[in-house]
Amino acid sequence: MPEAEKKGAATVPAPAGPAGNASKSTPETASAPTGYGRVFAVPEFRAVFAAHAFSLLGLVVSEIALSVLVYDLTGSPLLSALTFALGFLPYLIGGTLLAGIADRFPARRVLVVCDLVCAGCVAVMVVPGAPVAVLLAMRAALALVAPVFQGTRTATLADVLGDGELFVLGRSLLRIVSQSALLAGFGTGGLLLTVVSPRHALLVTVCTFLVSAVLLRFGTRRRPARAHRGQALVRDSLGGARQVLADRRILVLLLLFWVPPMFAVAPEALAAPYADGIGAGSTGLGLLMCALPVGTIAGELFAGARLRPATRNRITLPLVCVTLLPYAGYALRPGLGWSLVLLVLAGAGSAYTLGLDQWFVRAVPDELLGRAMTLNTAGLMTVQGLGMALSGVVAEFAGVRATVVGAGVLGTVVCVGLAVAARRTERGEGRGREGAGTEPAEGVRSPLVAGSDTETRDRADHDVTGR
Repeated sequence: MPEAEKKGAATVPAPAGPAGNASKSTPETASAPTGYGRVFAVPEFRAVFAAHAFSLLGLVVSEIALSVLVYDLTGSPLLSALTFALGFLPYLIGGTLLAGIADRFPARRVLVVCDLVCAGCVAVMVVPGAPVAVLLAMRAALALVAPVFQGTRTATLADVLGDGELFVLGRSLLRIVSQSALLAGFGTGGLLLTVVSPRHALLVTVCTFLVSAVLLRFGTRRRPARAHRGQALVRDSLGGARQVLADRRILVLLLLFWVPPMFAVAPEALAAPYADGIGAGSTGLGLLMCALPVGTIAGELFAGARLRPATRNRITLPLVCVTLLPYAGYALRPGLGWSLVLLVLAGAGSAYTLGLDQWFVRAVPDELLGRAMTLNTAGLMTVQGLGMALSGVVAEFAGVRATVVGAGVLGTVVCVGLAVAARRTERGEGRGREGAGTEPAEGVRSPLVAGSDTETRDRADHDVTGR
């Protein structure tokens, strides 16, 4: 999410700026959409949002159905669990070796082709008699494509919404959908499997990917590729990653995206043994698994709807520093109720990502945006998988409660260090454009103007949770 000169998102007859922004030059009208409503006023975003919701719901259903299918075929808990692990492992490969796709080809084409590839992979899973090895290979292929899709989609959001307030709210909405899909999707998948077989349930996923492809093809505009195809894809992808990571400011921001979630997954990874230890039973386990996403949704909704952009920017680093502190409360041996409170508080602290989104999109050079977003997605999924694995290893020796407390304390120390580094690397993010939280300059066009040319940029066109 790149720099400041990018994709112009400008003044609108009915303002695009946050409510209460004193710097606004155009008076608000009573009928002007506010908060998240301003994002839904952009037709292309509505298509991206709907496509995201369909594909993500289908993906969650497929994870449950495939896990059950593999267990039915093999009777092996290991292979059943491997279907989930394969959702993490290929991310790093796809996010580093294939990242160049996001900038080398028109974004709409990349998104549609990725959806069609995913639909094809799941369709292979539906074929009766497909061996387990093929099922697992198709699951790995889905994870390989995912970071390219997500990185391209985020970069497209910056094209559609600009790199200011609308982009932040749009990203926030997609994350909220991702968290909500975890809550609704697993329940929907479980209910679906009570009436149909796992293979038939997978057909739902095929349909959702196809619907997503249609929405993106006909609901978004064609935009040119951000970069020229000058060298081989892998070399281009690795070269882009080196360029992104060589910039100290961008590197620090990436670490701020990656490090807190790596520690934050500890309670989820250990929820089953922890629920057993406090005698919470299966109901308690379900509540523990839901608490963190519920807190995340609540925090994002409050920050996006109630706080000004300038306020969100001010609290970004303080929130990073305290978001993991609630885990230290596990040292007091809380029961189920207080454990849920601690997890909700920790989830709410993740609202710092709204500020990070805007800093990141304005820091990355436009021609690297797709690759930077893809790298961010791949890194995020990889460190979460690593965090889960490390939590299990540490818990074997230190116990579940001590592991969660350690994740909170150590994670907080690391986050404070990163916040200090972020403050030291601050620079003029505006680069010839409005600063965070300000209104666009006059004469620049806005996505909220009916029929406006949202792909207009000062230079080149400039991404997720997951899908």
